[in-house]
Amino acid sequence: MDSGLGGLDLTTDVGALTAALVDVPSVSREEKALADLVEQALRGLPHLSVDRDGDAVVARTHLGRPERVVLAGHLDTVPVADNLPSRLDADGVLWGCGTSDMKAGLAVQLALAARLTAPNRDLTYVFYDAEEIAAEYNGLGRLVERHPDWLTGDFAVLMEPTGGRVDGGCQGTLRVRVQTTGKRAHSARSWLGENAIHKAAPILARLAGYEPRRVEIDGLVYPEGLNAVMIEGGHAGNVIPDTCAVTVNYRFSPDQSEADALERVRGVFEGFDVVLTDSAPGALPGLSHPAAAAFVAAIGTPPAAKEAWTDVARFSALGIPAVNYGPGDPTLAHTREEHVEVAAIHEAERRLTAWLTA
Repeated sequence: MDSGLGGLDLTTDVGALTAALVDVPSVSREEKALADLVEQALRGLPHLSVDRDGDAVVARTHLGRPERVVLAGHLDTVPVADNLPSRLDADGVLWGCGTSDMKAGLAVQLALAARLTAPNRDLTYVFYDAEEIAAEYNGLGRLVERHPDWLTGDFAVLMEPTGGRVDGGCQGTLRVRVQTTGKRAHSARSWLGENAIHKAAPILARLAGYEPRRVEIDGLVYPEGLNAVMIEGGHAGNVIPDTCAVTVNYRFSPDQSEADALERVRGVFEGFDVVLTDSAPGALPGLSHPAAAAFVAAIGTPPAAKEAWTDVARFSALGIPAVNYGPGDPTLAHTREEHVEVAAIHEAERRLTAWLTA
């Protein structure tokens, strides 16, 4: 196994392959070295066709099967937090940046790409860049715009860490700025002004009193959340501020459209100036689709709702049912202590292999 210029050995143990991927730093917008290695390794497999756009790599089988499955994962990680190179301890736990989110999932994808030369479904493997930062940079979004034909399929699995269970659909997310205005004055003569920060108190009170919904869809429960995530206001230590803005993030169930979710938020803050700054739709679980049902049965654990936004929403927008499934604990993502159990990587590889060869 060599994670440097010598290339990736896709025949090695999937745990060692994960370590090789982790040891190639790939912070968002700096994925080229890893994308080069992935492309090189996949082009060495004669049963796959390989395409590349920027730092996104797509490989496909062309066996004429009646169904095509897309397996997708992002190459990038959050910034390194003194947790590289990777370290394997005696208990079979691999430590390092990206181990859980989501180079363990990438390793499973690459192992399957190398070993499944005649799967029971045609397969598309997608490795893309810039998932961890603003949506405008997202490599999967770029592929949707430029090369939707590369992503054609009947069902998709996003290899995000889920603790080895199937997470159906995903929440939608939007952010708004709830703004107040006042009158600027010297703080020594505060009665001459109107304090915009004080006027934000009712905004916070409404947030504190808000009761989030819990919505059941196809047997999965999606909890919502409406929370202040930032407050901006003030000019100096002796000035009554004339502006204040509370940034509010709404994580909403996929039973609502983005427009519906925004209308709900505007209702909560009726009487205030509400400005939309960012929005992304949720995705319905789609577990009634035959391919999704077969996948859930193959994994063998009860599915759950995805309590976050993920790129399954992009597949859903293309009309492709999609779920989240991968090794690793999602609560460890982005932490200094990020790690993954090697046994969990093997288990994901085993279950996917069984599903795709039965």
